[in-house]
Amino acid sequence: MATSQPHVAIACGGTGGHFFPGVAVARALQQENVRVTLWVSNKAIDQKSVATVPDLTHVSTPAVALEWRRPWRFLFGLRTAMGQVRAAMMIDRPEAVLAMGGFTSAAPILVGRKMGAATFLHESNAVPGRANRLLSRWADEVLVGMAPAAERFGKSRVVLTGTPVRDDFRGLDQRTCRETLGLPPDQPMVLVIGGSQGARGVNRLITTASSEWLGVSLLHICGAMDEAEVREAYAGTALDVQVHAFLGAMPQALSAATVAVSRAGASSIAELAAARVPAVFIPLPNSADDHQRANAAAVAAVGGGQVLEQHETSPSELGGVVQDLVEDDQARANMADGMATLDRPESAAQIADRILRRL
Repeated sequence: MATSQPHVAIACGGTGGHFFPGVAVARALQQENVRVTLWVSNKAIDQKSVATVPDLTHVSTPAVALEWRRPWRFLFGLRTAMGQVRAAMMIDRPEAVLAMGGFTSAAPILVGRKMGAATFLHESNAVPGRANRLLSRWADEVLVGMAPAAERFGKSRVVLTGTPVRDDFRGLDQRTCRETLGLPPDQPMVLVIGGSQGARGVNRLITTASSEWLGVSLLHICGAMDEAEVREAYAGTALDVQVHAFLGAMPQALSAATVAVSRAGASSIAELAAARVPAVFIPLPNSADDHQRANAAAVAAVGGGQVLEQHETSPSELGGVVQDLVEDDQARANMADGMATLDRPESAAQIADRILRRL
């Protein structure tokens, strides 16, 4: 495909935590007159995500996941994905490939490197995942969102960039966002973020805990698998509640929030930091290499959030923690200040600059 613009492929499929940081970098590259193609999986969550950015070109490939008990499935899936990626890149060859993490990134970065593209790998979490540890050997540079991750890679190729967040998350008016979302503008709002694929443990804690809350509205993003159960649990509640399986208007949702309850994925933390939202984190108990606990600990260390363990926390305890925060303006202000120390507004531009240096 003949064009005077440099072309960068961004592999950002698998979860919203990979996709939306990739979009933030894409926007920064577009400002530098770079043409961008997003590479995602054919999973439903990725297809919903790409629908939120219709102006960006995207290519879908088969989802690839590593199962240690069935490695042949991964190898077969990877081979199939690499064949499709190679065919597409032969038609529209990128000068650089940025992988935002996960095994969906494997085929684009491996094929891109073989075709002579500069290769970059971004790791958002405090503890790198298996995919990124494996893929790092094929990356010209490894970019990390949290300093502890650098220790797991060869430091000579590691740059601390933070995790990219769209500028939309910064500087929005809280009252206006509540009105836009159809929420009471003068009432505190609790935002529940289960992650782009949901979080059953958090969902069930919240639906019970919220029965103890007074004078708040609730915006609960629960994931598609639990939507029916969550809606049924709120039937008859006196609270002003909105339930969404997936929400595209996340900048408005975070900016409208008084307090958030969230898993501790790195992308969610970066967005909460950008919006300065005090948060209660309930890390995924079985996250790979326990990275969510490490992420949450990094936030707690700067006073940006409280951490509760899913299997050690009762609904009553969670309800009390959230209600106390809603009623304590000074505690929330201190937590917002802690969150601000984690925000890296220059992250997307810094990553774009690292890529541009090699084009």
